[in-house]
Amino acid sequence: MFYFDPLYMMVMLVGLGLSLWATAKVKSNFAKYSKLPAAAGLSGAEVARRILEQQGIQDVQVEVTGGHQFLGMGGDGILDDHYDPRVKKVRLSSHVYQGTSQAAVAIAAHETGHAIQHARAYAPFKVRSVLAPAASLGSNLAYFFLLIGFLMHSMSMIKLGILAFGLGVVFMFVTLPVEWDASNRAKKLLSEYGLVSTQDSKGVAAVLNAAALTYVAAAAAALLNLLYYLFRSGLLGGRR
Repeated sequence: MFYFDPLYMMVMLVGLGLSLWATAKVKSNFAKYSKLPAAAGLSGAEVARRILEQQGIQDVQVEVTGGHQFLGMGGDGILDDHYDPRVKKVRLSSHVYQGTSQAAVAIAAHETGHAIQHARAYAPFKVRSVLAPAASLGSNLAYFFLLIGFLMHSMSMIKLGILAFGLGVVFMFVTLPVEWDASNRAKKLLSEYGLVSTQDSKGVAAVLNAAALTYVAAAAAALLNLLYYLFRSGLLGGRR
């Protein structure tokens, strides 16, 4: 069966290695810069509200939430911080909401960057929002279709599974520019509004750059899996 294929195991190990490396980088940087206070002495919540105010965005709320994920990345990180476009709320974990560290400021500004994207109708953000429901459904169904397809040698089921999985891969790659842009906005606005010092900026960049690696690693791993399915099905390389 395909899930015992040595090639598949190699693909899985590469993807796992990328994920573990990126997550370790995030945790290391967060741990380091969460101990260093930002010069302005403002909490993450205060930073988020200052940026929203300066940007003229008045319909977005900043609230505290609980959890243990980092930047809304689904359980691989540390804190549950995210922007919810459905209700226009920047939700920050207590460590970030109340924290005055360089890491807290960086994360708060990043999530506020997503709120700005929403307010400014940033195209990749809109595309990601449209793709999200289909990508979520596709990710849930893809492995079922693929498993049935390979076990029953049903090419139609395999193609359906690959299509469903492909939607998730597209979503991940659309997510990359959204996350990079939010981080770039955060770095620029924190400096422009005097919310961080030159020294703080180094810590902010280190935290956000490390976080970006998790999205790159996830996208790369998903692409490797998609290529594997295409290859094993004969849709890539002409073999079945």
